Amino acid sequence: MIKMYDFQGNPKKSGGDAIVARLHNRALEAGVAGRVVDHLNGSYSAVFPLLWEGSAQVEVTLVHSSEAITVLRRLNREHPDRTILKSLFRSGSVSETTICNICLRQTNQPQCNYTDLRTGDPWFCYKPKKLSCDTRMNHINGGMGIKLKANEANLFKSNVNMQVFIQASGPASVTVLPQRKEQPMDSLGSGKSGLSGYYYQGVWRSLGGTKVHQFNNSSAISQCLKGKVVHMYGDSTVRQWFEYLDASLPDAKEINRNNPKKSGPFMIWDNAKNILVKFHLHGPPLSISVLIPTSELRYIANEIDDVVGGTNTVVIFGIWAHLTPFPMQFYIRRLYGIRRAVIRLLNRAPDTLVVIRTPNLRGTNPIYLPLMTGMLFNRTRWSELCSKDLMFSWWMPGRWFWPTTCLTTFTHLLPSLGIWLTLYCPTCAPNSAFNNNNNFIYIALI
Repeated sequence: MIKMYDFQGNPKKSGGDAIVARLHNRALEAGVAGRVVDHLNGSYSAVFPLLWEGSAQVEVTLVHSSEAITVLRRLNREHPDRTILKSLFRSGSVSETTICNICLRQTNQPQCNYTDLRTGDPWFCYKPKKLSCDTRMNHINGGMGIKLKANEANLFKSNVNMQVFIQASGPASVTVLPQRKEQPMDSLGSGKSGLSGYYYQGVWRSLGGTKVHQFNNSSAISQCLKGKVVHMYGDSTVRQWFEYLDASLPDAKEINRNNPKKSGPFMIWDNAKNILVKFHLHGPPLSISVLIPTSELRYIANEIDDVVGGTNTVVIFGIWAHLTPFPMQFYIRRLYGIRRAVIRLLNRAPDTLVVIRTPNLRGTNPIYLPLMTGMLFNRTRWSELCSKDLMFSWWMPGRWFWPTTCLTTFTHLLPSLGIWLTLYCPTCAPNSAFNNNNNFIYIALI
């Protein structure tokens, strides 16, 4: 049982705190997520499946207090423009820079409307005083504005009331005994927990019956992707998958290596094995300090509509980090626009594999890009984004380490990459779900 207290040390009488829990064994490189139950009275329960023999350490973390979550929701509701985004307008020797965003506050200054004609996604910039709207050149992040009220910063203190381990009042470890022969496999956690697997010896193990192949060398990856086209769209978490494949395919040539690392676009081509891998950043908002030409501001839905698709095609997308300062409805609207594009793709090319790379907890500026927002995005009903007969979901939390950064190392990318490569390559997993006509996967990495 987990009991929460307020700043005066009094027991809390309501729920709403953001708490995550896991079992792990660092020596075994084993980890599994727990299911935290909010009893709405200041107490919580954490339920864990016991999936390996030996020692298992219980770890419970307070991500944000309910009071902090109230502030985060207010910020997203009242100040979605606290991330300052700009565009440069230029014509000849005349140039101006103005503020842009999904929704601009009404002033006496006219606005340029850049709402996408195909997706309907809104985007506006204040009109330059001396230039027309069609002279817009680029997009860049201009920083962040402080929007906290008095004393609210006290709710976001690391290792005090944010991202802080909750110490156990008694023993914090358990010893797992060997499984009894008569014990059914489902009792090990694949049913009620909703988990699809766990980590053991640094390797992801599925609870759903599909053995995840370990693509830990270049030859295995190149053999799997031989004759394939991989389209990647999204943010830096998807770009990391591209970078891993780039590093793992030594014979592939970088077509546009001089493009900015943070924005791209990027493409690699292996002529001998006929492998093409592309990455393109998603459309605005984009909070990166790199000048992005307006010609490269492309929405994922439009890009997917331009994909031919087929048996030899993989489409991977992920979008969340740059939308965390905004109200949830903007994010949901963007997702449903992508969903419609995916359904159109699968209608015209039903053998296409589509992979969603979902949000993870991130540990940057907690007030503007908070962990809690990443958790809320993960709670958005991803399975509702596509028909159930097209969905094969993988939930990959509870690593033996505890990631609170947006990006991770190449070593820790292997399990998630191994899943969609396994499902895509029949020689590696002849009984995989993809070979049974489930061609829509989402991989949740918290």
